[in-house]
Amino acid sequence: MTEPLDGNVRAGPLLELFREDMTTATARCASCGDVSVLATAMVYDAAPGWCVRCHVCDDVLMTFVRAEGRLRIDLRGVTALELPSAG
Repeated sequence: MTEPLDGNVRAGPLLELFREDMTTATARCASCGDVSVLATAMVYDAAPGWCVRCHVCDDVLMTFVRAEGRLRIDLRGVTALELPSAG
């Protein structure tokens, strides 16, 4: 397995989907229950996509795949996402 990248590298695709900066959002891991900002997640480049893993238990939080002109995101490892409220 390659060395993980910082969770901030997924900011672009998440912005496409949610139209908000999701690196400051908190996510609850379906496996261990940890609640942390997405920027702390470990991201592995696994062409043609990316695998985002929990920084506590290493379970998969989400996957991103770009194929056939589409962005596919699987969030099954996240039980909750929360954005900080604006001002």
